Amino acid sequence: MHALLTYYLSVFLDSYTDEPTSSSFFFGFMGCAAALVFACFGAAYGTAKSGVGVSAMGVMRPELVMRSIIPIVMAGVIGIYGLIIAVIVSAASKLHQQFR
Repeated sequence: MHALLTYYLSVFLDSYTDEPTSSSFFFGFMGCAAALVFACFGAAYGTAKSGVGVSAMGVMRPELVMRSIIPIVMAGVIGIYGLIIAVIVSAASKLHQQFR
């Protein structure tokens, strides 16, 4: 049993390399694109829904319009957050590629 385990571990460890495959870079950059796209879609949707709310607030209670602008700002922050995450992941992928 011990010899069999040693054999399988040696085969597994010999086939392991530190070099990433080309598909790892593809999925890394697709993750960057997904982070940016979904964050911007979420920000656009949040801005649209908040804009409808601000319009309704301006008709019903005009004195509270400035208070209802906060969700629009928060929706914009979500888009910026997605951009930051995409840049960080992209920089990490390029950094690993630089040391090849």
